[in-house]
Amino acid sequence: MARGLRSWLGGCLLVSALGMVPPPENVRMNSVNFKNILKWESPALPKGNLTFTAQYLSYKKFQDVCTSTRETECDFSNLSKYGDHTLRVRAELTDQHSDWVNITFCPVDDTVIGPPGMQVEALANSLHIRFLAPRTEKEHETWTMENIYNSWVYNMRYWKNGSDEKFPVTCQYDVEVLRNLQPWTTYCVQVQVFLPDWNKTGQWSEPVCEQTISDDSAPSWVVVVVVLASSVGTCLLLAGCLALLWCVYKRTKYAVAPGNALPQHLKEFLSHPHHNKLLFFSFPLSEENEVFDKLSVVTEVSESCKQDSGDSYSLRTPSGGISPSSY
Repeated sequence: MARGLRSWLGGCLLVSALGMVPPPENVRMNSVNFKNILKWESPALPKGNLTFTAQYLSYKKFQDVCTSTRETECDFSNLSKYGDHTLRVRAELTDQHSDWVNITFCPVDDTVIGPPGMQVEALANSLHIRFLAPRTEKEHETWTMENIYNSWVYNMRYWKNGSDEKFPVTCQYDVEVLRNLQPWTTYCVQVQVFLPDWNKTGQWSEPVCEQTISDDSAPSWVVVVVVLASSVGTCLLLAGCLALLWCVYKRTKYAVAPGNALPQHLKEFLSHPHHNKLLFFSFPLSEENEVFDKLSVVTEVSESCKQDSGDSYSLRTPSGGISPSSY
């Protein structure tokens, strides 16, 4: 607080006595994954309305990036990633301005590697972890920080949730498996990027916590029972489907083209073999093969009938029979 008071008094003295505007304070570059933000603090003045202008040196000439802005930061993310860049900023008050404050910035050296992403999957007594390199600012979405630097290693640490003991692991690849963990236990994982050739470490990611599961497998007899039950159920289902299709087929066939069925009594009659033979031989033959015989029918008359009538009589056939006397 005392330092702020001295700055305010100094600013008042410069403006009132010398007519000078004090320069911005604490000028610095905040760069993460090549997102380059130049920041500063406004000088203490008895009256406001201060604005700022920020520039960078390009081919021996300074180029404006932010002009007459009231913000205390300016985005320089469009700078080339390689080489040293000279940046400067000044404060302005109406037609007066402060001196320039210069800094030198090399993006590939000075930018901070942001925290990588993580995908954690809990399996039997283990955690399967996939690392995702941070993306690069102002580049295609598939372009990551790993494409900028040759050497790339992941520093990982994990611990039981609620415990202070942490176990470090160095990972050369994008995939890592933590084995032989306690089942049904929650573990937390953090990771950061390390560049061996640059001796440079990145920011730690937020902890990701997952609970492991047990590797207990089902007994073999349970597997056999499940397989058999599934097979039987499948067979029954298939048989039911076939029966249903056959029933639908029969009903559809009868509805479209119903058959001519024999009466029930005729079916019963024809079911006996001797009836079939009788029916076969009962059909009349042609007239050329027909043979007829004469038949006479003689009836026996009782004595009482003879006495009453006194005469005998004879019966003839429709074709003309013989009398009893002739017989």
